[in-house]
Formats: sequence, structure tokens, C-alpha cells
Amino acid sequence: MDAKVVKSKVVPFSFKNTPSLIERVWPAQKISVEAQKERKANLGQTLTGLGSYWKGRKPLVLVRACVLASLLPSTGDDIADLEIFEILMGMSDKQISQRFKTPLSIEEIESYGTPAEIAALVETIELDGKSEKRLAPMPRGDRLALMTAILPRMPYAARVAKLLRPEEVKEEELTGPYLKEINARLGTKATNLADLLNEIGEQRFGERISIADTFCGGGSIPFEAARLGLDVYASDLNPIACTLTWGALNVIGADEERRSEIAKAEKKLAIKVNKELASLGIEFNAAGDRAKAYLYCLETRCPQTQWMVPMSTTWAISKSRNVIGRLVPDHANKRFNIEVVAGVSDEELAKADLGTVRDNSLVYELDGEIYSTPIKTIRGDRRTADGTNTSGLRLWTKEDFKPAPTDVFQERLYCIQWIAKDSLDKTRQETFFAAPTERDLKNEKKIEGIVSKNLSSWQSAGLVPDMKIEAGDNTDQPIRERGWTYWHHLFTPRDYVVLSTILKSIDDPSLLVAVPSVLNHASKMCQWITSAARKDARGKQLGGPRELPNHVFYNQALNTFWNYSSRASIFLIKDLFLTSEVQSFPLVSNRTVASHAVSDLKTTNHVYITDPPYADAVNYHEITEFFISWIRGSGRKVFPDWTWDSRRPVAIKGDGEDFRHNMVGAYRTMTEHMPSSGLQILMFTHQSSAVWADMAQIFWGAGLQVMAAWYIATETTSELKKGGYVQGTVILVARKRGGSEAGYKDEIVQEVRAEVADQIDTMAGLNQHMKGHGRIENLFEDADLQMAGYAAALRVLTKYEKIDGTDMTKEALRPRRTGEKNLVGEIIDFAVQVANEHMVPENMSPKLWESLTGAERFYFKMMDIETTSLRKLDNYQNFAKAFRVGDYGALMGSVEPNKARLRTAKEFKKNSFEVPEFGPSVTRAALYAIFELENEVEGDDVLSHLKDLLPSYHNKRDDLAAIAEYIARKREAVDETESRAARILHGLIRNERLG
Repeated sequence: MDAKVVKSKVVPFSFKNTPSLIERVWPAQKISVEAQKERKANLGQTLTGLGSYWKGRKPLVLVRACVLASLLPSTGDDIADLEIFEILMGMSDKQISQRFKTPLSIEEIESYGTPAEIAALVETIELDGKSEKRLAPMPRGDRLALMTAILPRMPYAARVAKLLRPEEVKEEELTGPYLKEINARLGTKATNLADLLNEIGEQRFGERISIADTFCGGGSIPFEAARLGLDVYASDLNPIACTLTWGALNVIGADEERRSEIAKAEKKLAIKVNKELASLGIEFNAAGDRAKAYLYCLETRCPQTQWMVPMSTTWAISKSRNVIGRLVPDHANKRFNIEVVAGVSDEELAKADLGTVRDNSLVYELDGEIYSTPIKTIRGDRRTADGTNTSGLRLWTKEDFKPAPTDVFQERLYCIQWIAKDSLDKTRQETFFAAPTERDLKNEKKIEGIVSKNLSSWQSAGLVPDMKIEAGDNTDQPIRERGWTYWHHLFTPRDYVVLSTILKSIDDPSLLVAVPSVLNHASKMCQWITSAARKDARGKQLGGPRELPNHVFYNQALNTFWNYSSRASIFLIKDLFLTSEVQSFPLVSNRTVASHAVSDLKTTNHVYITDPPYADAVNYHEITEFFISWIRGSGRKVFPDWTWDSRRPVAIKGDGEDFRHNMVGAYRTMTEHMPSSGLQILMFTHQSSAVWADMAQIFWGAGLQVMAAWYIATETTSELKKGGYVQGTVILVARKRGGSEAGYKDEIVQEVRAEVADQIDTMAGLNQHMKGHGRIENLFEDADLQMAGYAAALRVLTKYEKIDGTDMTKEALRPRRTGEKNLVGEIIDFAVQVANEHMVPENMSPKLWESLTGAERFYFKMMDIETTSLRKLDNYQNFAKAFRVGDYGALMGSVEPNKARLRTAKEFKKNSFEVPEFGPSVTRAALYAIFELENEVEGDDVLSHLKDLLPSYHNKRDDLAAIAEYIARKREAVDETESRAARILHGLIRNERLG
């Protein structure tokens, strides 16, 4: 696809030796806020509609920030440079009116407005004898003007909550009005953003710029770069990643004509599939109602009674309509019939919700007696001689599509959700639940007959998987728990019929992009979910009831269920209509998607922005085989140049020696395919200080020098994000290493100290400078300063090719022993300590700061941060690592994401004196004294107890007083009671009579 190339009048290479903005200054805090807003949009995110099963996409606004800041020059005028960047990001105060979405509340107006603004916007009226405030009536334009004047005074996070996301505003409206002043500043002549960036590219590289991502995953990096008007090259080893990226660039990115063609192809396919399946008559009942979903359960013979018992964690079918499956004993056949009953009492619904599988046991009642048998006994779980877990289940064969009669677990259809015939063509359909009739069970047998007759030919034609499930962290589960050994075993025979009918008609790559979403909704791994309407505390409905099969990868695992559900074709076919699910952002630049390993890269690109699988919690190379097994046949037709295999043996996995070697090879290849003035930006999750040593080794081996590091918080409160994960991304910026310098550790340590100190002092000075120019919040927070420490150390280290005579490029590939200490790790740790020494909290003397332990520094640094309302859990986690606090949880009052906070003196009470470094400290003693004063203990007794706690009390009096004064100041707006007690303690110590 050839983009239109406009002849530029800029001076080629005029920015060739000018540092990029991202190497000097980058408003990471603002970008973090924008990234979190995008994340919280959930399904409203631009690329999510292509496939919600891929969780690793980086926010598009973060990618935009990386692309823009990698191209824009750092001219030496940081304020002017930042102003241009923020305008192009849509983050400038000038653009608030374009992004304005939600009116300010009266409380916000009164908190941040001037007296004149408050008087104009708020009026008081009498209502039922009471005074009530409300927004004063006025023309919409006048209200908008007044509110947009107030918004810049609000904290950025509160401000952004009232605004549209930048991508929700048309580019010409967002940035167009400011291009004239930007052109004047940069020496460009652009009339739109795309031309501007390509002109800057010519100023840097002398030609049209190309952005590449060789780990393209879900496609956010190449998509956003293309949306900015730049040529992109995207590649990935995994064909599902390539399919998603291709869909982003060519379905969401299709022009109006092509999008219309795709929509017609979708409709044609849906009509064809629907007609063929309807002709089989397998989804209709005698009344002409059509099935929407089928509910299945497993069934097993109880070893105690020899009865066949249906297995399910719940027999609640609809919690909004009180529909249940009621087990009725059939003594003649020693089994249970399952009656589907609607409108039962809440008590019976609650009883049914208990199910027959509880606490990993089969539990049921028969003739008034309760029977319970552990599932592991039924399944025959055992540990083999080599320590692996296995079971007594028969392993299914390639020819199997249903359990054998002698298998431990049988499969049973127990309920069907029907769409009433008269409402089939209506937007709001009428549905009901019913137990399967003889006709329905005959249809099940009919489907089994169709599958039995066609399975082999379908597999040969690539319409049903013939691919074996390879063992792995994720893929062991279905093998161990069900005996399934081929990917088609994870689907019902009904799914085979529907999916093969779809796949045999795929002849357009745009249609293939939708198939993984269909598969994500069609499997025995789709749990039936039901919930009543959600209501708030006052009974107001917040959301409707839910009754539907869940998607497979709701938590990125292959979960087996005792009861599961299958979407009928009328429900599944909806997933084929991608054009109705995703937005339209027509792209005009050149864009290439290729399926290959990074080592096979052949094209040269100017800027590489990558998000490699470093310490990745999701094994995409395993779970994507679920999709590959089904679509590789059709994939080979529409993407013949791609390798339709997960290629596990060569996939770069997120830890270990092989990973480091592979990463060095990957980044060396990119470096070799990049001009001398090119740039690489690498994103990774920051989980431990060891990461930094690994990164230094990788960059050494790849011939790169680190230039900057930034930290972006992307924290959310979803369940998947809890449990100690660091909710943020480190952005590392690197260039080709210029020379072959050699140095010695002693000299380098001092150079690192000077570099770190200079970097942090510069950033702190810039904070003050920006505030002097009207900015109400810091440009850099402590997390940025901490990153600067790491970056400064890596910048110094990676410029050397040899240290103490050791060739660091070869050292990067040397195998490491677990826990091995090395030069790099030591220097990086040293750099962090230097950075921490320079991050003295406001209102604390450097002398006192130097005397504190790591745990005390953590406590007081976080107390300082809490005054700014930055309550992100990752802040606490990162500083705990920086100050080497092993169990920071002992010092925390809450570890809830976005609401994290320290434990107060009152919460410590008489505890935590055993916490290493903290328990025996001056700080802990001061907090205990504050606790006593809050509980009205006499002052003399408080001082007496302090002397008991601190044998060196008299030598520590000044420190105690300073700590009490610091706590009094920092807690003033956070915890007034603690602040008051701390102030009293300060007075007691200062006014104490000694002698």
C-alpha cells in the first residue's frame, strides 16, 4: 500500500544531531493519567473490539507520546519544547474547550473557581423552605467558557476525568489550530499532523520516516504510529498477533470504500452460514423458536451409590428470573432427571446455587442422605515417580469428539435458552429456558452423526483442528483435568458444525480477523454466567441482568468447568460483524505486517518501539494455539506468507538465560537495521532491581547506549491486576553506542554518582522553573526521579564497551548463576542509593534524612507523597524496592490499588516493634508517642515511655523533635488528629526540662 508522498521544503538532516525530546524531558505524570483514562474505557478502547482476549496492548495515548517525543527535537528551551509536545498530544490547557465533556460539579466550582466564577455559575434557591445550590441557567457557550477557565486549576487527574480522550476529538480540531505556531518554532510548513511529523522525519533522517515494532502483539504501536500518518513495519512470530495487528491497520484503518466492502462480505458470510445451518433444522423446536444457548454439565458415577450424578458448581440458571435446574431422582435407572423450573422462591434459588460440586468434592442428596466424594478420588489423581501430577482419566484420541461410554466423565445437555419465534427479528428478543425434549436430544444425536461422518475430512481440509495439545504451563490443565489431548476436544460437536461452516467460506483476510473472537465464545471452556440486575445502595438500577456464556479467555487461562455453555449460531454469527464492533480511523500511510522472528528482519527502520515479552505473566505462545489450531487452514489461504504455528521452541519467553540471549540477538538485529541517528524505545514492566542489570546486559550485547528512562503508571482496580503486580511500564530510550570506550569501576562509580546527582538536580530545578511559569503540579514526581537514577547509571555504563578490561558485549552473553552478584548490579544499586539520597522530602533536613534506615526513609517519603493524593500502589511498591524494605506491607494501612496508604500511629497501636529496621527506630518510638497522645496519655508519661523505648533518648531528642514536626506538617491535611498529636509531641520534647 503506497502512501501519497508530498515533496517537503524542510532542510534534510537539520535535526540529525539534535537529541529527541524524550531523551531530555517528558511529562510522564500527565501521560500516566491519560493512559489510565484510556484503560478504564474498557470495551470503549479503539482496538479492544478486534479481540478482547489479547490483554497486553499498551494504551494508544502512551504510544502516541512515545512516537511524538522520539521525533520532536529537544532545542534547549524545555518550556517551549514541552508546550509543542503537549499541544500535539492534546494535553495542553489551550485544548480544554475541544476536549470538554462533563460539566463541573458545584463542589468543584467552589473548590477551584474564583469568587467571580462561583458567583456566575452557582445560584442559591429556596426549595420547600430549604436553601439549595444549583448551576445558574445561562447560554451553553458562556458556561463552557467559565468552566474551561476553572479546569486548569484542578489537579490533572481530576481535570482529565471531565474531558474526552484526545483520540475522541477529530485531529484537525485538536491540533490543527496550533500548526502555524508549531511550524514557526520547528521550521516546518505542514498543514496537518501527518505532514508535520514526516517533515520532522526528513529533518532528522533525510527521508520519509518508518516506525517499526517487531513484537507487535495486539497492534497498538503500529496502529497509533500509522494513525499519526507515519509508515509502519509490524512483525511478530505469532500469527494471531499478526492477525490482530493486520486487523487494526486494515479493518479499523480501512478507508470508507474498503470498509463498505468488508461490511458487505461480513453480511454475505453471515447469510450463507445462517441459511446452511437453518436448513439442518438442529437449532429449532417444534414451535419454531430458535436456540440462543445450550447449557451442558458433566456427569459421573458416584463410587458410593453407583448413581450417575450431574456435576455443576451451581444449578441456578437465571438469577433475574429465578430459574433453576432441579435434580429429581430416577430410582429405576439410578440417575437424576433435571427439571428446568422458572419463578422459584429466593430460598430455593439459593439452595440450587450451591450445586453438586463444592470444595472440590461431589456433593449431593439422595433419599435424605448427603453423599460427598473428593473429585481427585473420582478422577484418580496421583503424583508420578518423577513428581508430576497426573490422573486416571483416559486420554482422548484424535478421532474422539465425545466421551467414550466407559469414561469417568460423561457430557449432558440439561437446558436450552430459546428465542421466541415472534421476537426473532426484533431488537429486543424474548427468551426463555427449558429442559431438552426428545426432539432436542434427537438433534444432539443428529449432530453427532454429522460429525462422525465428516470429522476426518474436515480435519484434512483444515476446517476442524487435527493439532495436538502440547504440554505447557497453561495447556497441561485440560489434559490433566479432562483427558483432552487435541484442540478440537475443547469444543462441542455442535461447535464443529457451526465453525466448519464458517471457516469453509472464509476467502477474505478481513473475515479471518473476526474468527478468533468467534472461537473465544465457542468452547466447553465458556462458563454460563447469570446475575441479577445491579443496583446501588438506594435501589437504583445500574445495569441489567446477565444470562450468557462467558468468553474463554476472561482470565487468560484454559479453565475447565463442570457446567459450561455453548452459543447457538444466531448468537455466534454476531461476532463476524467486526465493522459494527470497531471504530473507523482511515489510514493512508504505508503499512506492512509480517510473520517472522526478529532475527529474520530484513528492512531498515528509523525508530523501533517495542514491548517485548519480558517477565510476561501471559504465555501467549501457548494459549494462542487455541486459535491457531482452528484457523491455520484458512490462514494459509489468505495470509500464505505467514507461518501458521505458535513456534514455541523459538518464541522469546520472559525469563532465564535463553531469554537474555534471544533478547540480545533481537535487539542487535534491530540496531543493525537502524541508521546511526535512529532511536529505540523499549517498554517493560518494572518488577525488581535485577531487571535493570538484565537490561544493561541486553543493551550492551545489542550495541546500544541507554539515554533516558521514564515510568508510566497504568494502574487499575480490576481483579486481574491485584496480588502484588507492579501496575506500570518503564520506557527505556536507547541509541546506537557511538564508540568503544574503556573504563575502570572506581572511575565509573564516581561518574555515575555525578551523573545521577546532576540528572536529579536538573529535573528538580525544572520542576521549580515550570511552577514559576504557572504550572500547578510538578512536571516530575519522585517516581520519575527514581527512574532518572536508573537511567543515568545505565547511560554511563552502556557507553563503555570494556570495564576493568572485560568486554561487556561478551559478558552480556555469559551464563549467570542464580543469585550471582555482578559489577553491573552493584553499580545500579549504588545509583539508586545516590538517587534516594537526593530525594529528601520537603520539610525534612538532609542531615536527618541521611541518619534514617531504609524503612524509615520509605515511611517518610510515602508520607510526603500522600500529601499530593498520589495513592497508587505501584508508588509504594517501587519505593519499597528502592529503599530495600523487605516487608513493606507491615507499614501499610491499605494496599488497594489507587487507594493505597501508610499505616497511621493509631493503627500501629503497640504493634510492629519487631519489624526489621523500623521496629527499634526513632520513627517507631515517635509514632508510639503520638498514639499515646491521641489516647490522652499524660505528657510526662509519654516522655517517660519514650526514654524506655530509646536508651539513647538524650542523643536522639533533636531527631525526635524534627520527626514530630515533620509528621505534624505532613498530616495536617491528611489526618488532623495525628497532626495535632505530633505537634503536641514536638512541644513536649522542645519544652522538656533537662537536668
